[in-house]
Amino acid sequence: MEILEDVRKIVAGLPNQTNVIRATEQELQDMAEKVGNKTEFGNYNFSTSVKSRSAGVTVYIGNPDVQLPKLNAAQQKIRENLPNTMEQVANYLKKAPLVSTKRKMCDNDEYSPECTIYVSTYRKDSIRLPYMWAKLLLDADTIPQMAISPKLNLIYIPEWQEKDRQILVFPEIGVTFVLGSDYLGEAKKGFLRMAMWFAKAQDMLGIHAGAKIVRAKEPGGQLKRYSMLFFGLSGTGKTTHSCHNHALFGEGEGVEIVQDDIVLLKKDGSALGTERGFYLKTDIYPEHQPLIYKAAQGRDAVFENVMVDHTGKVEFLDETLTGNGRGVIQRTDLGEENITDSIDLPPLGEIDGMIIAFITRRNTVVPMASKLTPEQAAAYFMLGESIETSAGDPTRIGESVRVVGTNPFIVGNEEDEGNWFYDFVKNNSDKVQCYLLNTGGSGEVREVDEKGHRIIKQKVNRIEIPEMASIIRNISRGTIEWIEEPHFGIQVAKDIEGVDMKRLSPETYYTDEQIKEMDDTLNKERIEYLAKYPGLKKEIVDSMKR
Repeated sequence: MEILEDVRKIVAGLPNQTNVIRATEQELQDMAEKVGNKTEFGNYNFSTSVKSRSAGVTVYIGNPDVQLPKLNAAQQKIRENLPNTMEQVANYLKKAPLVSTKRKMCDNDEYSPECTIYVSTYRKDSIRLPYMWAKLLLDADTIPQMAISPKLNLIYIPEWQEKDRQILVFPEIGVTFVLGSDYLGEAKKGFLRMAMWFAKAQDMLGIHAGAKIVRAKEPGGQLKRYSMLFFGLSGTGKTTHSCHNHALFGEGEGVEIVQDDIVLLKKDGSALGTERGFYLKTDIYPEHQPLIYKAAQGRDAVFENVMVDHTGKVEFLDETLTGNGRGVIQRTDLGEENITDSIDLPPLGEIDGMIIAFITRRNTVVPMASKLTPEQAAAYFMLGESIETSAGDPTRIGESVRVVGTNPFIVGNEEDEGNWFYDFVKNNSDKVQCYLLNTGGSGEVREVDEKGHRIIKQKVNRIEIPEMASIIRNISRGTIEWIEEPHFGIQVAKDIEGVDMKRLSPETYYTDEQIKEMDDTLNKERIEYLAKYPGLKKEIVDSMKR
């Protein structure tokens, strides 16, 4: 495509332009802290104009043979005007003051993308973007010569006209333009999106999942060591439980935190970590998230859109500015005793097994914990069920959503990813356990009023963080008795130590008729959704049929 050649030329010329300042991490910090607000912890908070990702104006551009998402009206308009936009961008980038820095993603001798960011600092406070982003990735000087190292570039122009905001992704050539947004998440996910695209060519599956290792004692006293993956959309508890100790305090027990977000899963069960810093929502409860709270007080933590009062006091739970306050914490600030030496997960042959958990957030009849067959696990991978949060689309908070792999950053054929995941779980069924965990609750009743507005008639009874931690602890220890559930064809927990089963049971809030109606509706929706993927293996689709 001619447009791809134009983009290549734009990016290739940037390193030689006299308006580009190349900055080290320390230089970025020195510049950024001049425009930030110092907190009680000695770290800094910044305010942004855009406070969430702009998924509705993100457009993928590339080879027509690559399966890309369907475009909405706004995206179609962006696509049609692309040649004119790129001409304007090329001219502007020759004039604007730009700051650039280079980092490395992943820390291994096999696959390590080289990542370069360019940010226009026409608005002085935009310097926070390369500063915060640099804290997520690793020193670029350590890229191994033998590694597969795709060169990825992301160009920010935050001051681009608000009405013309757009995120342009060229996955095949590893380039993304962020026009009209100053939200850090566009850089974080922009680079990860491109890295997953190139990893796919190496037969790795990029997954939107946190990773850790747990050491837990079985009832017979044998200590087991499992790798653990938490799939989940932003804002559903993925980072919370990836960075939680689950009260595994028995002799020899504990957790080893690896990553809080995207890892690259290989067929031997190992997974390549991508980042040194964690980008998380800052609705932090100190008593329930002690490790995260400790790391948030670190000198190298950075916040955006968090409420900090005139004295510097940080109020993590104050959502006056936004429900999507964010921060970057350093993995090392979680405590040496709580992290692994490597940001990678070991292969299955070096541990006792793997526990995979799909985190959903539903508020009616979805059980709090379900054990899945390989076929069901692949189906739930494709379903990616949850509810919209402020991290995605703030205008749709609370609405049910389905996102394949709970990964909004997939480029290419989604069925291929579902089939890859199924083959992995099926081929390793003796060592891989899969679960669906509902961090929502039960009891919610929503209705549509006469004006068409969705209103809550009965509030949800939420599962609390300590209760979900108990579920994960007991899964790890193998102490849960699983029984057949009649509606969804899955296994559910009969009883769980530390959890009020009655408070979270749908039978407490709904009649048998209501439960059946909701179950039937949900099953029907799931089957219809999976039918949209004709290339999906039949066993996966059939696992949802009752």
